[in-house]
Amino acid sequence: MRYDDFRRSDNIDDRRDDGGFGGGGGGFGLPIGGGGLGIGTILVLGLLGWAIGIDPRILISGADMLSGINGGGAPSVQMDRPSQSSPKRGAPQDEMGSMIAGVLGEIDDRWSEIFSAAGQQYVGPRVVLFRNATNGGRCGMAQSAMGPFYCPPDRQIFLDTNFFREIETRFRGCSGRACQFTAAYIIAHEAGHHIQNVLGILQRVQREQQQVSRAEANGLQVRVELQADCLSGVWVNREKQKRPNFLEEGDIDAALQTATAIGDDTLQRRTQGRVVPDSFTHGSAEQRRRWFMIGYQQGSVQACNTFAPGVRL
Repeated sequence: MRYDDFRRSDNIDDRRDDGGFGGGGGGFGLPIGGGGLGIGTILVLGLLGWAIGIDPRILISGADMLSGINGGGAPSVQMDRPSQSSPKRGAPQDEMGSMIAGVLGEIDDRWSEIFSAAGQQYVGPRVVLFRNATNGGRCGMAQSAMGPFYCPPDRQIFLDTNFFREIETRFRGCSGRACQFTAAYIIAHEAGHHIQNVLGILQRVQREQQQVSRAEANGLQVRVELQADCLSGVWVNREKQKRPNFLEEGDIDAALQTATAIGDDTLQRRTQGRVVPDSFTHGSAEQRRRWFMIGYQQGSVQACNTFAPGVRL
């Protein structure tokens, strides 16, 4: 991915150097191990989600991606008190931070154009970069074990930048330079959740989930996630129209490889040795690949209506 000429967004809080939450005694651990989310994490995030009126699977949109990352006795994340240092605001100057700022700037610009064409104004999400753990505002605690996630009430995307390295080294979701585009795909996916929030989709789905069975609620969440994958593909399509040479050989393949690596069926086979479709919350590998490609090939928001009656997921 060529991003040298991307517009760098200043809508970033960089907390990577503030030490996060942890270190000392006290606090409490949220163990992530045994090939899945720890029960403590599930309970805490579940209670948090319902308390603020957002389905917890929406709040932790990246959580079950991490099912296989922290397996094998990964250490607990100890959360104590917040660092007193103030976050750095604006576009970071390091290579990773600069790339993220560039991707965010281009995502905001392309979606501003799409919204403007529909007679609407678009205000993009704020990105919070951190390591280990940080204050997640109205979404509670943000920690690395949750993966990238979007907080609807605060309209913020939380990114532990180490996650992008995990995609390459543990998920085998990409390799080499193509991992930069994988990072862009993930950020664009989270921005897709922001668009769903702005359009009222997340709120509608959350209300519907409260009225149906667990399996049906999971099915609705799959539609949310596949739509976000599709919307990320729409951004890539529009960015390619703006900058025809921004994609490099292997970039799209890397995004599809990542989509495969974080498909629910892939993760379930890896962590529990079997696939349980009724428990899917993000979609299968094939579904995630296909909906990203629908957005990328058609470049249309209308093509991303995963909630349309009779639509094939």
